[in-house]
Amino acid sequence: MPIKHSGTSVTAVSSRSYSLISHLKTHRALFTVTFFAILSVVFLCHLFVSPIMLTATPSGTDRYHTLFLSLASNYTAARHLRILTTHPHVAGSGANSDLAIYVSGVLSSHSFHTHFSIHSVLLSRPLSRSLTLSVPNLSDDRHSPRTFSFALTQRTYSDDPYAKQASEVTPTFHAFAKSGTAVGAVVYVNYGRVEDYQSLREKGIDVSGAIVLARYGKIYRGDIVRNADTAGAVGVVVYTDRTDYGGGGRGIGFPMGKWMPESGVQMGMVYMGVGDPTTPGWGSSRDGDCERLSVEEMEKMGVFPRIPSLPVSMKDGEMILKEIGGPEAEKAWQGGGDSDGGGEEMVYRLGPGPAFLNLSYHGKNEFKNIQNVFGVIEGEEEPDRYILLGNHRDAWAFGAADPNSGTAALLEIAERFHKLQKKGWKPRRTIMLCNWDAEEYGMIGSTEWVEGNKELITSKVVAYLNVDVAVAGSGFNAAATPQLDDLIKEATKKVQDPDNSSRTLYESWTVTPGSSPLVERLGRSGSDHVSFVHHVGIPSSDIYFSQDYPVYHSMFDDFVWMKKYGDPMFHRHAAAGSVWGLIALKLADDEFLPFNYLSYVTELLASTKELEDNLSQTSISVVPIYNSIKELKKAANKISADKKALEVNSSPLKWKKKNPLKVRELNDRLMMAERAFTDQEGLVGRIWYKHLIYGPSVNDDYGSKTFPGVDDAVKNAKKENTKESWQSVQHEVWRVSRVISQVSFVLTGEFC
Repeated sequence: MPIKHSGTSVTAVSSRSYSLISHLKTHRALFTVTFFAILSVVFLCHLFVSPIMLTATPSGTDRYHTLFLSLASNYTAARHLRILTTHPHVAGSGANSDLAIYVSGVLSSHSFHTHFSIHSVLLSRPLSRSLTLSVPNLSDDRHSPRTFSFALTQRTYSDDPYAKQASEVTPTFHAFAKSGTAVGAVVYVNYGRVEDYQSLREKGIDVSGAIVLARYGKIYRGDIVRNADTAGAVGVVVYTDRTDYGGGGRGIGFPMGKWMPESGVQMGMVYMGVGDPTTPGWGSSRDGDCERLSVEEMEKMGVFPRIPSLPVSMKDGEMILKEIGGPEAEKAWQGGGDSDGGGEEMVYRLGPGPAFLNLSYHGKNEFKNIQNVFGVIEGEEEPDRYILLGNHRDAWAFGAADPNSGTAALLEIAERFHKLQKKGWKPRRTIMLCNWDAEEYGMIGSTEWVEGNKELITSKVVAYLNVDVAVAGSGFNAAATPQLDDLIKEATKKVQDPDNSSRTLYESWTVTPGSSPLVERLGRSGSDHVSFVHHVGIPSSDIYFSQDYPVYHSMFDDFVWMKKYGDPMFHRHAAAGSVWGLIALKLADDEFLPFNYLSYVTELLASTKELEDNLSQTSISVVPIYNSIKELKKAANKISADKKALEVNSSPLKWKKKNPLKVRELNDRLMMAERAFTDQEGLVGRIWYKHLIYGPSVNDDYGSKTFPGVDDAVKNAKKENTKESWQSVQHEVWRVSRVISQVSFVLTGEFC
């Protein structure tokens, strides 16, 4: 008998259940078919959808980068620059310490974690200076010679808003100049280069015992003094010529024009080292509790001049030139001097004499505390990987272009980063803004920090992005280690030219349509990239706007000059910040570091071919370098393939993510490769410089050389022309070959 339940029989219930189960099975089958159909579509899309379609929608970081560009503020840059240039602020001064506090305060207000690094370092200041010109009365030797004492001052002008602060400007001098007095007949030596002295010798003119008059413009002033000493001179006067700083002799001086006024003087150091002279190769401490070289040891190293020197204005230089006799200088040595104040060009003569100079300089080297300021945004995914943006703060006077156009751009970037953070942006890697001190005395602030943190920097810093003079006029320029070339170019494609709104900066930077802009190399010294590139081997860059910068290192590099001539609307400051900041954002946010070592291959091949041509008349072989470059090319291609493999093996829908450890390992290879271009033995005779691919010229600290060790050895071999000297050249070729091979091993991640 059927069991009854709620008025429905079991048979009826079973029948309905079967029907329901059958219905569910049908739907499950349909669901299964539909599910796998969707999976198939996704799979096919993954195989066949074009990369352009997959990347058509900008990523989250790309949207933040676009927002960063839209936040550019020329007003913010101008406001900061006006404050930064209110007073002269040479390193070690109270005014410069006040600005350190200002920079720290601005960074803190924008949510940066700020701190100082303070170092006790050796600086230099003048105590007394004098320069007297004596001209014998050749027509009547019974009369005393005519004499004139130079005031050695930079003069203010009518309605100068900084006239009151002008008294705070350091008297014109050369930092770390030799104290002493020198008397001698004057010889004009053009730019004071090695080849200029060779030309004088060929003309039979000896500078031994003379005071030489050289003009600024081609080489580092320290090399001008050293070359004079090597040639036998007893003193050096360096002046600003109208040809180089006065618009070719036809320009109008500031304030009516942008050119150096007649009383303007270019100051600067003549020290031949990098960093605190008392701590070469190791960092100085705040309390001075560190090893230091004695005066005797420093003099033995040859980093300080052995003869006194002074910088003078174009007006003072021309007064001396008028009194020099002897043979007429060749055309290339003629300058833009005004012979009578009426516009008639002066004829430059070589001497010696009949004019005599009596030069006296007495200075004091003393220890002062300097302050580097840092602002940090910690990375969210890789906090132990650092992107550094650096600029120095100290100036010889007001420093509107050098360096505080860069400081203003740095602070304007900080404000933009703060606004991005408020929108939710968090960098993948840590960003650190660095404001260095005492750069003008030999990149001391940055060098002491690098030397004191060498191992941490080597293991953690991805790149260093330097800006010294951000703006000193129109025209964009960039210099970098080659793996950053493409990144810089891509950044300029996204920034509008501040001087032509219809073009991108990249289009204006390109010399001819369809060509690629020239990125210079960072072999030169003279700014804060030096320790990062030459001593440790960190990928680095430097960008700036400038074609002419005539008021360089003078009292007239002030806010008025910048507002009238350097950047009237401060749009160049904003553009510099945009390029600088965008490069930093790409390095901080991109999953894979945007380094391209094939650019290095191209550069090395071109440089090796040039070296081969220069050595064609010798027995030196550059085949070892060519062979190592071939391996570097393979390594660069391999790491690119490794990167693509990681990208291909991950799903666009994130169902299969990249292995983070493999991404990290690949990035570490890219980051560490530049280190391998260094050799701990350094350059021969210049052991602080470790980079064997790029470095400063031995005869010009401002000149960039590829294969500097080879170049030094070739110069020496041509001079000595011995078997041993040419063997040294071949040895340097092998050294270059070996470091290139080491880079290949790092990029592949494989032992040899």
